[in-house]
Parts: sequence; structure tokens; C-alpha cells
Amino acid sequence: MKQVINSTKAPGAIGPYSQAIEAAGMVFVSGQLPIDAATGQMAEGVEAQARQSLENIKHILEAAGLTMANIVKTTVFLADMAYFGDMNKVYATYFEGACPARSAVAVKALPKDALVEIECIAAR
Repeated sequence: MKQVINSTKAPGAIGPYSQAIEAAGMVFVSGQLPIDAATGQMAEGVEAQARQSLENIKHILEAAGLTMANIVKTTVFLADMAYFGDMNKVYATYFEGACPARSAVAVKALPKDALVEIECIAAR
């Protein structure tokens, strides 16, 4: 059985998908754009966008009763691999100890012309 996870502290889905789905003790968080749910505005610059995407993930996980420490895998999508270093500096501040497995890929474009989008899988 699957359960939909939603947080009003993260931006709503911009298409036919859920912010997150829990199934079999795993929480699958959809890609989070760097949009502030309170203002509807996108952060400016790679570091600010990475921070906002991670904050959105944090809020969604909180709605599921989890923390960033529950993340086992992330995927980072970058509009340009040149942004990797700046994204990585911010990303490192969100994890202590054993960091989750991660992929980082450059893509041709992201929704709303974002520079960064991050998705994750967390486990109970």
C-alpha cells in the first residue's frame, strides 16, 4: 500500500505527481525545485537554489516523520556541471556522518529554468 506525503512548507507539485510517496517503509521524494513555498519565488544563484531544494526536501520528510538522516539516496540535477562545486558546498552542510549515496547529473534544462533540482529516497 502506498501513502501520499505532502507538506505545505514545500511547493506544491507543478504536474500530475505527488511531493512524496511512502511504500514499504521507503519515502520517495519527487524532484524539488528551489521554490520558496511561502513566496512562490525561486531562489537566485546555485548555492541559494541548492539550499532551497534541500529545505523543501527537509520539510517533506518532516511531514513523513523523518529527517535528513533517513535519506539513503539522492539525485542532483544540474543545469550545468560547472555548478557542481557550489552545489556540493551547500549539500555537505545538510548531512553528518554517513552521507547518502548520490548521483549528480547535468541535464539540458530544468523546469522553470532552475539551476538545481534534487530528489531523494529515505528509509524508516
